[in-house]
Amino acid sequence: MNADTPTKPAMDAETLEFIRGLFALVREGDTEQLGALVAKGVPVNFRNEKGDSLIMLATYHGHLETSRLLLEAGADANVPNDQGQTPLAGVAYKGYLEIAELLLRHGASVEGGSPDGKTPLMMAAMFNRLAILELLLKHGARIDAVDSRGMTAVSLAKTMNAADTLAHLTALGQTA
Repeated sequence: MNADTPTKPAMDAETLEFIRGLFALVREGDTEQLGALVAKGVPVNFRNEKGDSLIMLATYHGHLETSRLLLEAGADANVPNDQGQTPLAGVAYKGYLEIAELLLRHGASVEGGSPDGKTPLMMAAMFNRLAILELLLKHGARIDAVDSRGMTAVSLAKTMNAADTLAHLTALGQTA
């Protein structure tokens, strides 16, 4: 290493433990303790080593009130993790309707696709999340979007044997 190359300062054990504890609070949905930390200035868009933001983890683990706290404190509803997955796509996969509604109210992109082009609507279709699919359509999700393999929501629903979403998409005139 030459003298002109800056080095990253190593985090001390206390700081690392604090960060681990912060992410544990979010995974557990401990809104009260997290709220106290946010009130003291903990950044709500903090990300872990995998690129998962606090809002990504709160939503993915189904913690509505923790998600609400973070979003109301300014968390970015669209920040993807290192794999390019967005909170809304994760919620569509998991099936958390109330959290999907919350994310959309806080500016989540209905088309926020992953690097392979899969949109939240496609995730909802694949995993038979009919209520989320309908919500996304009401918010303007493109029913005809195509992923990197040329698959649409209806073809993905068919491939995954997602009967409810396939029937709904077919009733809307979509074909595989």
